[in-house]
Amino acid sequence: MRLIVKFILNIIGILAVSYFLQPNIEIKDASSAAIVVIVLAILNIIVKPILVLLTIPVTILTFGLFLLVINAVIILLTDYLVDGFHVNGFLWALIFSVILSVLHYIIDLIVSEKD
Repeated sequence: MRLIVKFILNIIGILAVSYFLQPNIEIKDASSAAIVVIVLAILNIIVKPILVLLTIPVTILTFGLFLLVINAVIILLTDYLVDGFHVNGFLWALIFSVILSVLHYIIDLIVSEKD
C-alpha cells in the first residue's frame, strides 16, 4: 500500500515541480509523469550505481557534490527516453533533480513506516 501511495505522491510532485519550472521543464500529462517516475526509478536502480562507481575519485574530490551532476545526467537520460517529458538543458536538469530529491525526502517522511 505504501508503494502505491509513494508512486501517486511522486507523480503529483513531479507534475507540481514541472508546473513551477515551466517552460524549462515540461511534462505533457499525468500518464507521462507516471512513465517519468517509473523510468527514473529504473535508471536510479541500474544506471546510477554504475555512474557512481565510475566517478568515485571525482566524487571524493568534490566532497560528494558530483552526485548532483550524476542526478542531473539521470534526469537528462529520462528526458531522452520519455516522449512526454522535456528538460531545457543541464542547468534545469540540475535544478529539477535537487528539488526532486528534497521532494522525495519529504514523501519518505510522510509515508514512512511507523515503528
